[in-house]
Amino acid sequence: MIYLDNAAATRLAPEALEAMLPFFTENYGNPGSIYSMGTAAKRAISDARESIAESMGARADEIYFTSGGTEADNWAIKGAAKALAGRGRHIVTTRIEHPAVLNTCRALEESGFEVTYLDVDRYGMVKIQDVQEALRPDTILISVMFANNEIGTLEPIAEIGALAGEKGILFHTDAVQAYGQVPVQVQELGIDLMSVSAHKLNGPKGVGCLYIKRGSRLRSFVHGGGQERNSRAGTENVPGIVGFAAAAKRAVRIMEEKTAKETALRDYLTERLLTEIPGSRLNGHPKLRLPGNVNISFPGIEGESLLIMLDMQGICASSGSACSSGAIDPSHVLLAIGLSEKEARGALRLTLSEENTKEELDAAVEKVKECVFRLQEMRKPGDSFLQ
Repeated sequence: MIYLDNAAATRLAPEALEAMLPFFTENYGNPGSIYSMGTAAKRAISDARESIAESMGARADEIYFTSGGTEADNWAIKGAAKALAGRGRHIVTTRIEHPAVLNTCRALEESGFEVTYLDVDRYGMVKIQDVQEALRPDTILISVMFANNEIGTLEPIAEIGALAGEKGILFHTDAVQAYGQVPVQVQELGIDLMSVSAHKLNGPKGVGCLYIKRGSRLRSFVHGGGQERNSRAGTENVPGIVGFAAAAKRAVRIMEEKTAKETALRDYLTERLLTEIPGSRLNGHPKLRLPGNVNISFPGIEGESLLIMLDMQGICASSGSACSSGAIDPSHVLLAIGLSEKEARGALRLTLSEENTKEELDAAVEKVKECVFRLQEMRKPGDSFLQ
């Protein structure tokens, strides 16, 4: 099997597993308890908070653990909206955000908030001028993802952060795909709120965090006990938090070497597919993209059929967001960058890790070519997606 779906989930790092095991088998006490097993768990959470804060240039008291990126997105957007509703009810975001952002914004629209959904260019890049022109006196929040989960395009986060700071508007970024993959320093980038998920950087599933800049007024999201400084109730996922911190520390340590390797493999894979499959096109920015992201559309095929055939050949891939698996509609991201429905349905996302090899990619290319050519030969004039 060749695994090329690291944007969906990554293999748990040995360092993360090793760090987690004692909190399943030995130090399994509730961190809210006063006896030694409980205080050991509480201390582990504190150490993890310090470590994760350091990795993103934040303070420890600005890190709030969550169940993952979706919860963090919901908390950031709904929390900011409720806290600042008296000042304004307008939010600015983009059309290519993750469903966790888009659906949260739509839920707020049902509660009387107004949301401006910005267009992007053909590479999936939002223009800073468009952000600026969308701002109004009642704008309270800008939410723009750091890197797109489907096409890998990196957004102009520093420029947006500077603009938001100048206007006194909260700036949230969904950095689930970026954190641990590219350098992310919240203070340097002017970020007020940032969502992160552990399982995208070789950490465990079911844990993440929300960075909340000190001084940002955000409402509590989950009510109950006093966990996470009275902001997010519920017994803490100690093994997950500890594993998250170990994975983040590893990601920062190997980032330079990992980026170089993945970028080289990405460019090699992209060149082969574009050259050897006529009519194929790269989706996303050719250079300003995540190191391991390759998203290509092939003419005359349907992506779901391609994925099934590749799975039978031992290739794990995706046609878009893992959170939209089973969806019938074409990717909203690909439509937003100007692809037709037929082109969007013919997309394949291959996302790499530092564990992949050139030999694996060579084998994958041959399998992709075989499957694409077979699907193109099978097409019928009446097939709507092939017209």
